[in-house]
Amino acid sequence: QLDQIIIHQQVELLEAILGTETSSKYEIKNHLGQRVYFAVEENGCFDRKLCSPIRSFTIRIADNTGREVIRVIRPLRCNSCWFPCFLQEV
Repeated sequence: QLDQIIIHQQVELLEAILGTETSSKYEIKNHLGQRVYFAVEENGCFDRKLCSPIRSFTIRIADNTGREVIRVIRPLRCNSCWFPCFLQEV
């Protein structure tokens, strides 16, 4: 039973040194700091570079045994003055 979660993004060495964004990885911990889930963002380099804030992605959340428990999918949605009605959705 989880009453609180803490999410820590894992920063890769290449990302820290070169300033390039890589696929994000996250540890999801309970209030005691114990890892209960692990999340990985899947998307392409093109999406990260050109569409960063509105990019499409899939996040797979797995438990400590590696079994996927949640999948979050966000499609690419245009968000500009030309298309203000296309809000982000997951």
